[in-house]
Amino acid sequence: MKLFVRPVDFSRVQTLVYHLPEGPTLNLPPEGIAEFLELELDVGHICDTSDIDGVVHFFPRGNA
Repeated sequence: MKLFVRPVDFSRVQTLVYHLPEGPTLNLPPEGIAEFLELELDVGHICDTSDIDGVVHFFPRGNA
């Protein structure tokens, strides 16, 4: 269980990469995505490199 989760600042995000099981990925635009995905509450791992390249990677449970 994660006790401390840093929220993702979508103002810096250019692309959200959602890593599906078995290897495929979905590249999603960040506009309005925060309303549909609550990454902080979802089960999985978030790799926020938006400070570096504008990308947030999300690995759902079982693919983290």
